[in-house]
Amino acid sequence: MTLPFLSPSRRLRRTPFSDGVEAAGVKAYTVYNHMLLPTVFRSVEEDYRHLKEAVQIWDVACERQVELRGPDAGRLMQMLTPRDLRGMSPGQCYYVPIVDETGGMLNDPVAVKLSEERWWISIADSDLLYWVKATAHGWRLDVLVDEPDVSPLAVQGPKAEDLMARVFGESVRDVRFFRFGHFDFQGRDMVIARSGYSKQGGFEIYVEGEDIGMPLWNALMEAGRDLDLHAGCPNLIERIESGLLSYGNDMTDDNTPHECGLGRFCNTQSAIGCVGRDALLRVAKEGPTQQIRPIAIDGPAVPRCDKWWPLRAGGKVVGRISSAAWSPDFNTNVAIGMVRMTHWDEGCVLEAETPDGPREAVVHETFWNR
Repeated sequence: MTLPFLSPSRRLRRTPFSDGVEAAGVKAYTVYNHMLLPTVFRSVEEDYRHLKEAVQIWDVACERQVELRGPDAGRLMQMLTPRDLRGMSPGQCYYVPIVDETGGMLNDPVAVKLSEERWWISIADSDLLYWVKATAHGWRLDVLVDEPDVSPLAVQGPKAEDLMARVFGESVRDVRFFRFGHFDFQGRDMVIARSGYSKQGGFEIYVEGEDIGMPLWNALMEAGRDLDLHAGCPNLIERIESGLLSYGNDMTDDNTPHECGLGRFCNTQSAIGCVGRDALLRVAKEGPTQQIRPIAIDGPAVPRCDKWWPLRAGGKVVGRISSAAWSPDFNTNVAIGMVRMTHWDEGCVLEAETPDGPREAVVHETFWNR
């Protein structure tokens, strides 16, 4: 089926790297935080294999930043998340569930602590800026909340470190996982974190200022010629294999962090001040009745999962599939499912109602435990 084109407008923003993405032969986009996000270059399968073997640069400028700046920045950050941030130092990045007053997931961003009074929240696809502004205003906090001119560019893959060292110097190798450092590029300060939306290793460069976007893109492309560098993007197959969740697809504000398998990031006893703390205390005590699980789906490659597929046991719905793809490395369809506690144990056999008909689906923890 041929899908219609997206009509460009000021409501659908290009990025500082869009010229490079188009020159690299992007084949498909999605819309993410009102911006273009590439989804395919050669094919999902070819991009997947290349990501695991070489190095790619990703235009992930759509991971917009919500900046907190002022004396109450730290207090506001703690109000947003049930993760205890008291031990977090400048130079660190934390994966933080963001919840509302009911404990429902609003976003699952990375918090970047630039200083005691300045934070970036690198968000997934939702209008989190307005929730943060409302929280700051409602509590009359002394903090400025805004979206800065910051556009992340990711370098991912097993050769990522070698490429980054050529452009930013050997000291970039010393950046530890989920930490960041400051590096110079053409006289501009770049915050660079060892992080990214893949399990293949790499970095995210927080590019301040739209004007420096293409010079950086071109410098990386030139430096990586002999490393088999290609433009790439978050890969559907690799992220499902790795258990990397997609907000809005695999979870929504109807789900708590515990249902999403993120309970380890909820320090509800000590994260005092979080607006959803009381609700999550009850969830932690009682335990979730459903939870995200890795699923193997039998048969040939399934079609793209553009809506939830019911999971059944004995004819009764016991969950849903939210993301699925054929995995060449596992030689089966891998999927992410939300499953009731009665059927979430390893090896439980279910039935997925796919567009191609019912398929056997098995809870398969080994995908994410490799």
